[in-house]
Amino acid sequence: MNIFVGSLPWSIEEADLRESFEVYGSVSSVKIITDKFTGRSKGFGFVEMESDEEAEKAIAELNGATVDGRTIVVNKSEPKPEGERKSFSNNRSGGGYNGGGNSRGGGGYNDRNSGEGNRGRY
Repeated sequence: MNIFVGSLPWSIEEADLRESFEVYGSVSSVKIITDKFTGRSKGFGFVEMESDEEAEKAIAELNGATVDGRTIVVNKSEPKPEGERKSFSNNRSGGGYNGGGNSRGGGGYNDRNSGEGNRGRY
């Protein structure tokens, strides 16, 4: 069973999270989600446990527990339905830093056709 763990302290490492869950049974994998640019933890992660029964016990025991002064959230991870996933590659609308994603720009920070003189230019 895949388990979501949220409100994690920034300092927690995957080994610490694994240790917390191994008390309840066999842990297949642990992943703390990090920012791809800074490498810093985003404050949540996932734990995969082999036994659903052990996972349910871990969820019941650890949800609401305090770790390094933070109350963590632990629950069964449910995959998002396909229709709710955001696709950035096909998103062709809206502002943005240098104009919109459509072929003619569209109100971005640095849009030269905005009619506002030199505002936003460097």
